[in-house]
Amino acid sequence: MKVSIVIPVYNAEKYVNECINSALNQSYSDIEIIAVNDGSTDNSLKILENYSDKIKVISKENGGTPTALNAGIRAMTGEWF
Repeated sequence: MKVSIVIPVYNAEKYVNECINSALNQSYSDIEIIAVNDGSTDNSLKILENYSDKIKVISKENGGTPTALNAGIRAMTGEWF
């Protein structure tokens, strides 16, 4: 069963590498990682784009964590969230 990991990101350039690497290094292998950039004004989107070969990156206008999570949930293909 595929598990979807949805990560809302807003101005998290200090932490986003650690977060993405942690998700990528999970022992369970049938995962998809979706990072939703919620209108960040720092370098978060550039950092996420460095992982675009391993994760799905969605970018949207800032609307808050719930809207970022909803965007990620709409894009996910896993059976588990």
